Order: sequence, then structure tokens, then C-alpha cells
Amino acid sequence: MSKTRIIGAAIGDDVHVGGVVRFLRTAEQLGYEVRSLGPAVPVERLLAEVAAWDPEIVAVGYRLTPESGRAVLDHLAQAAQEQGQAGRRWVLGATDPVAEHGRALGFFEAVFGGSADWQEVVDYLRGAPAQKAGGIPPQRLVDRILWKRPFPLLRHHFGQPTVAATVEGVRRISEAGVLDVVSLGTDQNAQEHFFRPDEMDPREHGAGGVPVRTPDDLRALYAATRTGNYPLMRCYAGTRDQLAWAEMLHETINNAWAAVPLFWYSELDGRSQRPLAESIPEVQAVFRWHAERGIPVESNESHHWSLRDAPDAVAVAAAYIAAYNARRAGVRDYIQQLMWNNPPLTSPAMDLAKMLAKLELVESLAGPDFRVWRECRTGLTSMPAGFDRAKGHLAASTIMQMAVKPDIVHIVGHSEYHHAATAEDVIEGCHVVRGAIELALQGLPDMARDEAVQERKAELVREARLLLDAVASLAPAGVDDPLTHAPTLAAAVRIGLLDAPHLMGNPAARGEVEVRFDDGACRPYDRRAGRTLGEAERIARVLAGELVQGR
Repeated sequence: MSKTRIIGAAIGDDVHVGGVVRFLRTAEQLGYEVRSLGPAVPVERLLAEVAAWDPEIVAVGYRLTPESGRAVLDHLAQAAQEQGQAGRRWVLGATDPVAEHGRALGFFEAVFGGSADWQEVVDYLRGAPAQKAGGIPPQRLVDRILWKRPFPLLRHHFGQPTVAATVEGVRRISEAGVLDVVSLGTDQNAQEHFFRPDEMDPREHGAGGVPVRTPDDLRALYAATRTGNYPLMRCYAGTRDQLAWAEMLHETINNAWAAVPLFWYSELDGRSQRPLAESIPEVQAVFRWHAERGIPVESNESHHWSLRDAPDAVAVAAAYIAAYNARRAGVRDYIQQLMWNNPPLTSPAMDLAKMLAKLELVESLAGPDFRVWRECRTGLTSMPAGFDRAKGHLAASTIMQMAVKPDIVHIVGHSEYHHAATAEDVIEGCHVVRGAIELALQGLPDMARDEAVQERKAELVREARLLLDAVASLAPAGVDDPLTHAPTLAAAVRIGLLDAPHLMGNPAARGEVEVRFDDGACRPYDRRAGRTLGEAERIARVLAGELVQGR
């Protein structure tokens, strides 16, 4: 099958050919056959080349003054009409004032001004721009990931203190066409007590998210996404009655994928009072429920350990345990979330090493029946105060995340230090992150090959495997699969193999490990000896019942 042809040129007296070249290079990556005529191409020569090569699309650029630009475009449109070339698909890239005139001519199929987002160009070249052609982007997660490449999907939390305000905000975000996944944030009353409304505390309505109280609330929120670029919608699992939540989200918002941690949303973090011995089997059942319906699953597990300053090796091992449980439950499409800058004192180099270690272990499980998709996000607790500083941090963190080629980028609101993100905050954050992604896609150095990064990654893989073996060793005789055995996993937390400083005083955990960040990595620390510990030594002390940090 022959490729669609595109010819491009900067026309008239314009020598600024960079935009045209970038357009053609992107088109070539997407499977087009392209040809560039270069800078300052007279209209007559352009039309002669078009007639000779017979391309389906002609891309022209003009970035000089509006007055001369209008004259050149008028000449082009008239000459093309006279020579029978007006019926081709003409595309214009120009400064905003020239682009405005180009649209008014009615000659161009697509016009991209200087303020246009590069994603709009990619959408056009894919042939399915939702706003322009009336098409709807894919409405299943994996299909949308593949459709949007090389750009990752963008996801952002959103939830206002009332359902009405959230519905209106979702509509505005959808119409802006900048977000692929609206990640619905519900309040804690909904997460824990939706199916037990008599247990809700009225004083907590709207705390932490939108106070959904009925399935119709969810349906109204989903209906608000049916415009613009038709973003997917998803919502975290409830912290109790998780199977009932799964069924409701599937029926009301076509939940794009499930997100539920293996150990958390339990007595471990206080989001519910479920004991670990009960919550882990319930999560495994939720995994199976989604697997049976072909719905992707994310276990937002490992970063919860890092949010509580767990040693890096614990976070890496937790990532593997969660993915392993999802695979054993029959999940075919698994989203590995990687929260960067977490804990906040982690250095960028050691952060990258930790993410690479997680990916090496989790992706070792991949095969024809278990696909791993990468999702990155900026650290929840790492955002600095001040809108401008937070936006700078968000962009810099995104650049680091692009080193692992994510399929999804979960944007953390730059306003969260001050207030829950409004629709305008979400749209602005998308533009910040998309700018960083566009720059990264032009070509980053391979930061993963840095010697220090590789050394730390290898160290973490070794240490995590030691920890996984130690967890498995706790299983009673006759347990065939220790890493899916809920009593064994709960015991690993109880005795401190899986531990974090912030769990101090938690009845389900040991909470005795202490950590230091001397080299930008989060390592166990023995305060009495004044030194960090290797994971082998920490494990040995835990199994012997000793205090790890020597208080």
C-alpha cells in the first residue's frame, strides 16, 4: 500500500523553515512519505512541484509580518484555484495573526497558529482530531495509549466540594481538549461509607474531593466528559466495600482502569478499619473481578511505602508483590505507577535508579498474557509552595519521568499546596506538562545509562530479591504461593520486613525502621552505630527480632 504524500515549504520570502521541517519529520514518523522544498519558496514554484509530485497534503509555513503574510496567502489561494490545485488538503503553520487570516480564507483544511499545541498537529496527522473531524478518540485505555503515541496520555485528579461544581469543571476540562483521563477524586465519606451512609460524618462532606452520594452523581460526572476530546474517566477504589465500588464505577463512569493498593486503604493507613488479613483477600478478589472483564488494573502500592519514608528496597519489593498478585489474579493489562520525588529528599539520580529497579522486576513478569504499561507522576509531597515554583518543579520532574518513556503521565496539581485544583488549574497544568513532554520527545540524553544510576539500580534489584525471599520464607509449610498468601504478607508487615518510619505505633506494623538520605537514596539507618545498613543486614536483624535502628 502506497504512503500518503506530504510536501512542505516556507513560502514567499519566509526563510523560517523550522516549523515545516518539524511537521514533516513528525509526519514521517507516523508513516507518511514526505518531501521538503525548503525556505523562501515562491508560490509559482510550490504549485509546479505540487503538480509534478502529486501529494495529498501540502503544508506551508509563514512566520513574517501579518501584512506580507496576508498578501502571500491571498496569492497562494488564488493561484491554486486558477491552476486546479485548490482541491488538495492544504495546511498552514504561521504566527497567530497570519493564522487568523488563513482561517478566514476558507482555503486551508487545518491551520496551526504559534500558540497551537504540538499535540494538535499530531492529532491532525493521525486523521482523527476530535474537535475538527467530529470523531471520538478511543474510549478504552490501551487503545487510547496506542492511538496517542509518541505522546503519553495525560491524567489529572479533579474533584470540587460539590457535585454541581465538579460536573461544570469536568465539562470545561473536556472542552479544552488537553486532558486524556479525568481522575475523579471523591471525598473520604464516599470512599469509606458510600454503601453505609448512616456512618458518614456530615461535617466531613466534601473533604478531600467531590461528595458523590448516588450512582446518578457519577453518571452526571461521566456525562460531562462527552464533549471536547472525550476524556476517559477513572476513580480510585473505595477504601471499603471495594467489589461494590468496582461494579458501580464500571456501570456509571466506564471506569478506564481500577486502582487499588494491596496493603493500604486499611488499618495500615487508617483510611478504613479493615485488618490486613481481611483487606488483602478483598483486593485480590477485586483484581480477579476486573481481570474477568478485561479491565486494566493499577495497584497504586509501592509509592505508599515511599510516602511513609520506607527504604527504597521495600518500595521496589512492594511494586513486585503487587504486580505479581495482579498477574496471578488473571489481569492482562497492568499499570505500574511510578511516583517520582518520593520521598522528597530523594535525588533525581537515585529516583531514576529506583524506578528502573521497579520496572526491571515488574516487567520480568510480562508476557503474552500480562502487559505492563508505565505511568509516571510527580511526587505528591514534593511540590513546593508558590504557584510558579510548583510549575517549575512539575516541568522538571516531567522531564526526568520521560527518561523511562511513560505511557501515562499523571499530573499533580501545582495549586494543591494552596487549594484543590480548579478546572483552570488543571488546564494550565496540562499545558506546562505538555510543553516539557514535547521538549523531551525531541531527544533526551539517556540518563538511565549514568554509571551511578546503574549501580544503584543493580543494588536495589539485588536487595529487593533478598527481601522477597525473606517474605516468602515466612509462609507456613504447605503454602504453594507465599507472595499471594494474605497471612504471610500480613506477617511481613507485622514483623517489619515491610516497614516504614511513619508506621510507628501502628498496631498492624512494626514501624521501627529508621532511614537516611546521605547520598540521595533512602537507606535503612542504625542510629546507635551511626551508619546505614545493607538490606541483607536489615533482614537478618528483623528475622532475629532485633530493633533495626538501635534506639
